[in-house]
Amino acid sequence: MRALYKPAAEAGFELTDRPEPTPGPDDVKIRVMTTGICGTDLHILAWDKWAASTINAPLIAGHEFYGEVVEVGEDVRHVKVGDRVSGEGHVVCGVCRNCRAGRRQMCIHTESVGVQRDGAFAEFVVIPETNVWVHRDPTITPALGAVFDPLGNAVHTALSFPLVGEDVLITGAGPIGLMAAAVARHAGARKIAITDVSKPRLELAEATGVDAAVDVSKTRIKEAQQVLGMLEGFDVGLEMSGHKTALPEMIDNMNHGGKIAMLGLPAESIDIDWAKVVTHMLTLKGIYGREMFETWYAMSAMLSSNPVLRQRVESIITHTIPASEWAEGFKLAGDGKSGKIVLDWTV
Repeated sequence: MRALYKPAAEAGFELTDRPEPTPGPDDVKIRVMTTGICGTDLHILAWDKWAASTINAPLIAGHEFYGEVVEVGEDVRHVKVGDRVSGEGHVVCGVCRNCRAGRRQMCIHTESVGVQRDGAFAEFVVIPETNVWVHRDPTITPALGAVFDPLGNAVHTALSFPLVGEDVLITGAGPIGLMAAAVARHAGARKIAITDVSKPRLELAEATGVDAAVDVSKTRIKEAQQVLGMLEGFDVGLEMSGHKTALPEMIDNMNHGGKIAMLGLPAESIDIDWAKVVTHMLTLKGIYGREMFETWYAMSAMLSSNPVLRQRVESIITHTIPASEWAEGFKLAGDGKSGKIVLDWTV
């Protein structure tokens, strides 16, 4: 099969032939149709400090995908050949305290598809049946199905706190931040502001239902509040960027009792005003991945019930290109100007 392969612990990928994977008794083999390019994949390509400390090379990367089931193991009970599916990329142990308590997203022995085990940048991928999400809604296109993983991150972050009637600040208008904006609008937020320094991404944000797309290289969040007619600070903050200046400015613009969900991974230490966190009674919550599988149910239900939300999420997918042109896809994904990039493995 064709696969985007990292043959050694060094920068780069190569599109080459690799043996097709064989499913075990509890596994499902999927013919990959589409894959999304994630920030994690950019780290793996560059082989930066994080990748060198985390990745098991040689490796086939890729964890955002959509495809068709072509083979199931002898103990697989529910997934059928022919099902159209996406996959939860966190493969958990099932026996640690969190797994046994139903908190599988907090498993202490998690292995990630495309990180510690071969992934979906290939014509076939094998994952456990318990990680397969079967799409029952015929309106889920291959491109949309490929981004269920990052959409799940957005849904998990956005729905961490009640949003009905609340004023929401999102820092970072990358693909997941844009998805979070669309979800916040669906969930009943009053005013939504999103920040970035990329003009193309801020323009994309306007199609997701935000009230203000703020270029923080030119405008402060406090000014955006005045434009929106807000008399107090934001009720809910979604920090999606990981930038060292984003969280401190968010804290400065939160209402007393405000709640912040943090998905962005900082590349360096961030100094924040802890006295304000205490005296303003702020809540900070770390978010990683998706709740397994409550988030999957939530996002599937929202997309199926709200065509406007589905259109807004689809608008964030700005490029679908052949897998053979993967290098161009990675360039687009890393330029900070595009939305979500999807690779097509069927051509």
